[in-house]
Amino acid sequence: MTRVQANLLLLLAAAIWGGGFVAQSTAMKAIGPFWFIALRFAVATLAVLPFVLLEARKATVKTNARHAKLYVLTGLALFLGAATQQVGLQTTTVTNSSFITGLYVVFVPLIAVFFLRRAPHWIIWPGALMALAGIYLLSGGHLSALTTGDLLTVVCAVFWSIQITLAGTTVSKTGRPLALSATQFAVTAVCAFVIAAAIEPISLSAIWAAGPEILYVGIFSSGLAFVLQVIAQRYTTPSQAAIFLSSEALFGASLAALLLGESMPATGYTGCALMFTAMLVVELVPGLTRRRLPAA
Repeated sequence: MTRVQANLLLLLAAAIWGGGFVAQSTAMKAIGPFWFIALRFAVATLAVLPFVLLEARKATVKTNARHAKLYVLTGLALFLGAATQQVGLQTTTVTNSSFITGLYVVFVPLIAVFFLRRAPHWIIWPGALMALAGIYLLSGGHLSALTTGDLLTVVCAVFWSIQITLAGTTVSKTGRPLALSATQFAVTAVCAFVIAAAIEPISLSAIWAAGPEILYVGIFSSGLAFVLQVIAQRYTTPSQAAIFLSSEALFGASLAALLLGESMPATGYTGCALMFTAMLVVELVPGLTRRRLPAA
C-alpha cells in the first residue's frame, strides 16, 4: 500500500467517525455513556474476531509478551479516550466535541517526543497556541463558557493521541493490525462493562432504544474505522495519520448541522478555523521545510 492510499483509508475512517459523533450523542437519550461504550466495543470485538483468526493463520510474526503488553496499553488509551469523549458529549455539542477532539493532531507530535525522545519541530509551539486560541473562541471568547464536556474532550484528545502513537508503533512491530484491533476493543469493552455495572442502570428497553446507534458505532465507527486506522498506519507516520483523521471534525460538524440542527456564533466558526489551521500547519510545515533543505 502506498502512503497516498493509506492516507485515503484514514480519510474514510474519519468520515465514518464523523457520523459516529451524531450516533454517540443521540444514543445517550436512552442509555448511559459507559453502557454505550461497553456495548459498542463488544459488538466491534465480535465483528473483527473472525478476521483475526484468518490473520493469525498467515502471520509471520508470533505475538510475544511485549506485543501483548502494547496491545493492552493501546486498549487502555482507547478506553480512556472513548470514556472522556462519551461523558463529555453529555454537556457539549457534537460540533464542539468533533473539533476539540481534533486537537490530537497537535498532541501526537508531543506524545511522540515523550516516547521517542525527539525534539519537536518548531511549528508545534505556534500550532499549539493557535489551537488553544481556537478553543477560547469556540467558547464564545469567555473561558467560563467552556463546559465540563468541552474540557473532558480536551482530555479525550490527549488519550486519542496516545492511542494513535501506540497503534502506529505496535502495528509496525507486529504486522498484526486485526489482532491489535480486537484486543484494544476487548480491553475497552471490559473496562466499560465494569464501570457501567457499578454506576449505571440498564434495561433491555434501553438497549433496544439505542440499538441502531450501538450497531452503527460498533460495526462501522469502531469495528471498521479503527481497523482501517491501524491497517493504514503501517504505511504512514503518526503525524500524517493524525492530520487525516482530524478531518472527522469537519464531517462531524457538517452532519450535526444537517441532522441535529446545531449551529454556533461567528466567533465559534473563527475558533474552528483556527483549530483546523493549527492541525494543517503542524503536519504540512515540517514536510515543506524538509523539502527545501539542500541535498547533502
